[in-house]
Amino acid sequence: MPETEPTYVKKLRSIPKQTFLFGPSPIQFLPRLSKEVSPAGDVKIWAKRDDCNSGLAYGGNKVRKLEFLVADAISKGCDTLVSVGGVQSNHTRAVTAVATASGLKAVTVQEKWVPIDPPLYDKTGNILLSRLMGGDVRLNNEPFHIGHKTATKQAMDDVAQKGGKPYYVPAGASDHELGGLGFTNFVVELAEQENQLGVFFDTLVVCSVTGSSHAGLIVGAVAEGKGRKVIGIDASAKPAETKEQVTRIARATAALLDPELKIPDEAVVLDERFHEGIYGIPGPTTSEAMKLAARTDALITDPVYEGKSMAGMVQLIKEGSIAAGSNVLYVHLGGQPALNAYSSYFEE
Repeated sequence: MPETEPTYVKKLRSIPKQTFLFGPSPIQFLPRLSKEVSPAGDVKIWAKRDDCNSGLAYGGNKVRKLEFLVADAISKGCDTLVSVGGVQSNHTRAVTAVATASGLKAVTVQEKWVPIDPPLYDKTGNILLSRLMGGDVRLNNEPFHIGHKTATKQAMDDVAQKGGKPYYVPAGASDHELGGLGFTNFVVELAEQENQLGVFFDTLVVCSVTGSSHAGLIVGAVAEGKGRKVIGIDASAKPAETKEQVTRIARATAALLDPELKIPDEAVVLDERFHEGIYGIPGPTTSEAMKLAARTDALITDPVYEGKSMAGMVQLIKEGSIAAGSNVLYVHLGGQPALNAYSSYFEE
């Protein structure tokens, strides 16, 4: 690598990680969605497809983060990844996938984060994939919050008592020393792709719940110093908690990569208008945004995360908060396997 590389990039490249991705995730122009949302053609919408980033159980944003955490687990001699999520967690599916691909075991605590029980909700979608991969799936009824969970500590103790060496992966692979690195690396990757495409994406739109995808993007954008704006769309329905966690993860990640790198308050933007009042349940705004993306450029989004961030991006463009002349990058985090469990919401 050239000697002129910034401190944060050198540090980022020096931190061990596994290779779970195909390479840089593809960037796709969305011409029909752009025309529908911006009829004058003055805002162009692109998507960086982290839903297509890996061959491990449908990939997604968590796989990018887990490259760093799994390398750390292996370096510490751990043999079991232990994590937590909802019944239809994309994250726990990804944890099980990277564990399987690395010759490790996975124990995932699947909680009742979403207060619904449609047909086959706990038997199809993400949880089916985790079981198919041989994951140790444990259901309980604890409700949603983004913090650390008692049941995960109990699962860790259980692994240790049986002679294993567990490695703790927080919800979303987020509130962890290495949690923000994957999406800081996303921005480094993006800058290289922009040079090839001859396009600069002035605005990134990303869903935000446990916060490390959003936080990593902020660190990358602040560090590169190009004036790129990162807009998080809250899907937690607990935006104060999410914003606090995003800010904390971003600042911890920045300090890890370069002690001189500071994250100002104004860099943490979280729009809380689109969560529809509850985590994990699509309301009419979410459903309409999902249909719009699907029926223009066949871009499939999920009802928990990406449908809500899609609704946010569409509204930001229509109201002029994303200005004419912008090249907007929709950061597609994945999550489509959960759609199978939400079929009753899309029967027409």
